[in-house]
Amino acid sequence: MGKIQIMDEWLSNKIAAGEVVERPSSVVKELVENAIDAGSTSIEVFLEEAGLTSIQVTDNGSGMDEEDALKSFSRHATSKISKEPDLFRIRTLGFRGEALASIASVSKVTLKTSDGENNGLEIQMDGGHLVSKKPTAFRRGTDITIAQLFYNTPARLKYLKTIQTELGHSIDYMNRLALAYPEIAFKLVHNGGTLLQTNGRGSVQQVIAAIYGMQNAKKMIPFSAESKDYKVHGFVSLTEVTRANKNYISIFVNGRWVKHYLVQKAIVDAFHTYLPIERYPIAVLYIEGDPYLTDVNVHPAKLQIRLSKEQELLPLVQEAINKAIRAAIHVPVAEKKEKPVRVPTEQMNIWKPYTPSFDENKMNAIVQKLTSEDSIVREPEVQSRPVAGVGEISPEQEANSVVQDVPTELEIDWSAPNPTPSTVIDETPVETAVPVIEEEVAGKKEPFPELEIVGQIHGTYIVAQMEDGFYLIDQHAAQERIKYEYYREKVGDVNPNERQSLLLPLTFHYSADEALILKENVHALEEVGVFLEDFGQSSFVVREYPTWFPKGFEQELIEELIEQVFKTRRADVKKLREEAAIMMSCKKSIKANYYLTKEQMVVLLDDLRKADNPFTCPHGRPVLIHFSTYEVEKMFKRVM
Repeated sequence: MGKIQIMDEWLSNKIAAGEVVERPSSVVKELVENAIDAGSTSIEVFLEEAGLTSIQVTDNGSGMDEEDALKSFSRHATSKISKEPDLFRIRTLGFRGEALASIASVSKVTLKTSDGENNGLEIQMDGGHLVSKKPTAFRRGTDITIAQLFYNTPARLKYLKTIQTELGHSIDYMNRLALAYPEIAFKLVHNGGTLLQTNGRGSVQQVIAAIYGMQNAKKMIPFSAESKDYKVHGFVSLTEVTRANKNYISIFVNGRWVKHYLVQKAIVDAFHTYLPIERYPIAVLYIEGDPYLTDVNVHPAKLQIRLSKEQELLPLVQEAINKAIRAAIHVPVAEKKEKPVRVPTEQMNIWKPYTPSFDENKMNAIVQKLTSEDSIVREPEVQSRPVAGVGEISPEQEANSVVQDVPTELEIDWSAPNPTPSTVIDETPVETAVPVIEEEVAGKKEPFPELEIVGQIHGTYIVAQMEDGFYLIDQHAAQERIKYEYYREKVGDVNPNERQSLLLPLTFHYSADEALILKENVHALEEVGVFLEDFGQSSFVVREYPTWFPKGFEQELIEELIEQVFKTRRADVKKLREEAAIMMSCKKSIKANYYLTKEQMVVLLDDLRKADNPFTCPHGRPVLIHFSTYEVEKMFKRVM
C-alpha cells in the first residue's frame, strides 16, 4: 500500500488556516476586507477579549443570497477571479477564496446576510461543519460573528501573545484601513469601549486626526506627483513631528496597505538632513497605478507585493515628499510642556499604550475555557506548529544621504593651535532680511528672520532677538549647515582631473573579501576623485587626492568613502558624495565652548540666511529655536 494519501477538505482547511489565520487580527483583516470588497460604506467591528472570545463584523454592503452564502464557506470559492489573466489585474483586497473556509475550520461561525432582494439567511458553522441554516429577517448587508477562535486547535492558542498585544494588532490594521478608505465609516469596539471611529466623509486629514490626534493632524502637509505609470500623493508630518520607529509610515498601493522596504526607504530618505538620526516621520502615501504593474499574489496575508518599474516610482516618491518638506521648513518654536492628561482606555489605539481593564491572568482562563472537553469537536488531531510573523520585514541598516546645494562664503581660521576668534575672512554684506511669518502655516516656507545679535551663552549658543521674541542659535549646527551646502556643491562638481599629489602615499589594508568589493567598485571612488592602486595582498595605495579635500583629513575621508562602498555593496556615487560633504562640514565647523566676536556672529548668521535650509543641520538637528515674547511673559507671570 502506498504511503501518500489525499487529505480530506476538513483537514486541508485547518492546515490552510495556519497560513491565513495567524491570530485574531488576521480574522479581522479578512472579514473587513470582504466587507470593503462588497461595497460597504459603514463597517463596524466588535471584539471581546481581543477577539479570542468573539469577533463580530457588520457591514451594509451588497450581501449574499442563499447559494452564494453557502458557497462562501467552500475552499477556493471566490467571485473575484475566474481565469489566470485575472491574477494580473486584481482590483479587490481579497481574491483567493480561502478566508472563510479557513476561519470556519478553527472557530464557531454565525453568518447573517441578505442581498436586499431575497429573504435574509442565517448560517451556523462549527469547526468547519454546517450546523444549521434558516431564513431570518435581515437588512441588506452582512453580519458575521466568529466565536471561540482556535478552540479546536489548542496548540495555536499557546503561541498567542497577551490580550493587549493581540488587540494592538487589530487596532493597527483597522487604523490602516481607515486611512486607505476615508470614504468608509469605520468603528472598532472592544469590550464595549470604542477605540476607533471615523465619519466616512472622505477626508484623509479627518481620519489622521481620529488616529494620531488633532494636534498632529494640523502638522501634516500634503504632497503629490505623477509620472507616466504612477500617481503618488498623501500627507507627511512637519519636521518637528517625529517618532522613534517607522510604524507611523503607511503605504497604500491601489487601496491595499502593504509593507515595501524600498518605498519606505524612499520616504525616509526624503527627510534626510531634516530629521535627527533614528527619528522618523508620520507619513501616509497613496500609490496608484495599473494593476498590471503590481503582483499581490506573493504572500499568504497579501501584505507584501512586487512592483514593476520601481526605478521610476522610488525617485517620484522621494522627490514629491522632499519638495513638500522644503516648502514647509520653518523656525522651531519652544513650546511649553503641558501636564500629561490621562486618556480613557476606550480612546487609546495602537500608538498609545493600551491598558486592559481585566486581570492579565484572564488570558489563561480564556484559553482553558476554549480548550475544555465540552467545547472541542471530536475530529482527527492535527499537529500544529508556530507560525512565523506575517509580513514582518527584517530591520536593515540605512546609510545617511543628503539633499541640498547652496554655497557659502564663510571661512573662519580655526587652524591655529589655540585659535582666537579675531579674524573673519571673506566677509559678505548683510542682506535685506525678510520679515518673519507671524502665523505658522503647514506647507508654507518661512523665510529666515532678520535678527539682532545680543550675545553668546557658554561659547556655544548665539542669542539674538526680534520684536516677536528671542532666538537661540547653535553655532556648530549653523556653520555645519553652511559648510555642508558649500562642500556638497564642491563635491557635486568634482573633476577627477583636479588632483594634488601626496608627499607620502597613503596605504590601506583590508581583508580578501573587502579587497574584492573595492576592486569591483573602484570606479565609484574614481568618480569622487579617489584613485586606488592595487598594492598586492589586499592592500591599496593612494598617491593623489582631490583638491577639494580639506587638508589634514585626507586619510579619514578616503577611509569613510571606502566604508560606504563596504556598506552599500554597490556603487552609489551620490551617497558617497553626500557622506563626504556631511563629514567635512562636521569636522571643519565651530565646536562648542568656543567664543566668537560679534563680527563673526554677524557673518555666521548672514551666511546662514543664504542657505537653502537654514533651520536644520545636516544631521536633522535644529539650528535655531524661537522663544516668543508671550511665552516668556507667561513664564514670568506677566500675563496669565
